[in-house]
Amino acid sequence: MKVFAQFVAAATDVSHFPAPGPPEIAFLGRSNVGKSSVINSLLGNKVARTSSTPGRTRGINFYAIRWPGRPRPDLFFTDLPGYGYAKVARELSAGWHKFIEPYLKQRPNLALCISLVDPNIPPQPGDQQLCEFLRGIGRPHVVVATKADRVSSNQLQPSLQRLKEALGTESILTYSARTGQGRDALWKQIRKCTGAQEPDPETTAPPADPYGDASRPS
Repeated sequence: MKVFAQFVAAATDVSHFPAPGPPEIAFLGRSNVGKSSVINSLLGNKVARTSSTPGRTRGINFYAIRWPGRPRPDLFFTDLPGYGYAKVARELSAGWHKFIEPYLKQRPNLALCISLVDPNIPPQPGDQQLCEFLRGIGRPHVVVATKADRVSSNQLQPSLQRLKEALGTESILTYSARTGQGRDALWKQIRKCTGAQEPDPETTAPPADPYGDASRPS
C-alpha cells in the first residue's frame, strides 16, 4: 500500500496545533521504543526522524497522510514525545500538562492512540500509567510490541503475556519495523478506527504528487 506523507508542524503548545480536520492517529511510548521507526515503516518512507539519542522529540509532530489520487489528507499521524528518559523527564513532565494532556483529552479528531511497548524488557510503570490514563479518558487505543524481531519465538509469547497482565489488555499486536511484521495488521486497525479507505486503483488515476519529496524538511 502506497501513501504520501508530509511533515506539517511541531507543536509545543496548544496554540500550535493545526486546526482539527481528518482523523488523527497518535503514537506514544517510552523514549527509544522505536516510534519514528514504526511510523516510517507504516509509511514506507523516512518521514519521521530517528535518533540514537533518547528523548529527542520534545513536541508533537504532525504528519499529513493521503492515498495516491487524493487531493487532501485522509488522516494525520502524530508523534508524541517519549517518556521515561531521566535527562528529559522534568521537561516532559512540564510539557505533559502544557500540551500533551490537553491534546489527548481534548483533541476532537483524535481517533486512535497507539501505545508502543518493548517486549525485550519487563513491563514499565510509564507504560502502565499511560494505558490507565487512556482508558480513564475513554480514548480508543491499541498496544503494539515493537522490535519483535529481536526476541526469540520461545521468549516472545511469555513476554507478551506479562505485558498483557501488566497493562490490562487482552490483545497486543507484534511489530517489527525491520521485517515489516505486523504492518498490515496495524494498518487494518488504523483504517477500522478512522474509516479511511484506499481508493480503487482501477478507477483512480493518481496525479503528480504536490508534496514532492515526502521527507521531513531539515
